[in-house]
Amino acid sequence: MVTQSTKLGGTASDVTVARVSHGLMTMTWTPNPVPDEICFEAIKAGVDALPPGVKAFLNTAEFYGQNWGIDNLEMLSRFFAKYPEYADRIFLSVKGGLDPVKHVPNGSLEYLRSSVERSIKALGPLKKIDLFQPARIDPTMSIEKIMENLVILLKEGKFDHIGLSECNANTLRKAHAVYPITAAEIEVSPFEYGENQKKVIATATELNISVAAYSPLGHGFLTGQIKSPDDIPEGDMRHLLTRFKEEHFRNNMVLVQKLKEIAEKKSITPAQLCIAWVASLGPTMIPLPGSSKASRTLENLTGGDVVFTDDELKAVNEAITKTTITGDRHIGQPELEKLLWN
Repeated sequence: MVTQSTKLGGTASDVTVARVSHGLMTMTWTPNPVPDEICFEAIKAGVDALPPGVKAFLNTAEFYGQNWGIDNLEMLSRFFAKYPEYADRIFLSVKGGLDPVKHVPNGSLEYLRSSVERSIKALGPLKKIDLFQPARIDPTMSIEKIMENLVILLKEGKFDHIGLSECNANTLRKAHAVYPITAAEIEVSPFEYGENQKKVIATATELNISVAAYSPLGHGFLTGQIKSPDDIPEGDMRHLLTRFKEEHFRNNMVLVQKLKEIAEKKSITPAQLCIAWVASLGPTMIPLPGSSKASRTLENLTGGDVVFTDDELKAVNEAITKTTITGDRHIGQPELEKLLWN
């Protein structure tokens, strides 16, 4: 059983969740979706490993399926139908508000309402959306107006708490002034820890907003399990990420090897080291790794129990700051890059 937990921020400050959350994307947004029973065991293992009174923080989205479909929510609907007793032990975060055809955010009240209602229908009657967040910030609208729209839907009872994703620190502060933000979901890992991350984390710490730090393992790169680009299955979305391409892969493996050596000295896995390092960045940090297997879920959760000595933390920080990572954070498409840090 894991021991570490944390309180959520904003309007969910009375909710205690595991120190490490669980991303569900890879269960269904893949050419070969994972069978239900394997998904279910991965979810159950994470919940069962927690002390009484501590909820599992699960992260999903309206579009976590092939062709941006609702597959992930439908999988969860089947899970809760089979295991309804787990509904109250899970804090469920759902992202939406992203046009599945144009792949751009839409913060209008009409679109957000249709997105939330589509998510509610797919999820089924046994589990309410605890936290809803636009998957990206609509650059055509003010954050104040987007927040007003989200508050309307919250007051209609469609979800209980509001989050943001891919926001910058200034946007987070403005949004929080309209209505308390529970969580900000941003990418944080030894690959991704720049000025934007530091500013959002500092602002979230000041305002008591949880930071759901997704991809703390660099889409699996930092686990050390991927030895070459050929190890990535055909059709896997990571083939689109330039960081995994041959011209960058060898360079980026330098950091992986450094972290692996530190992890071996501490008798933990590289994944646990990265998760523990992300958790160390601030009191409101909640690492958000993904997993589709029970064993991986438990390995990730245990990373939240890891405590570094000052020397160990110094070694990790030096490895990160003295290694230059190359390749784009996403897939290098300018139209998508413009939707980050708004």
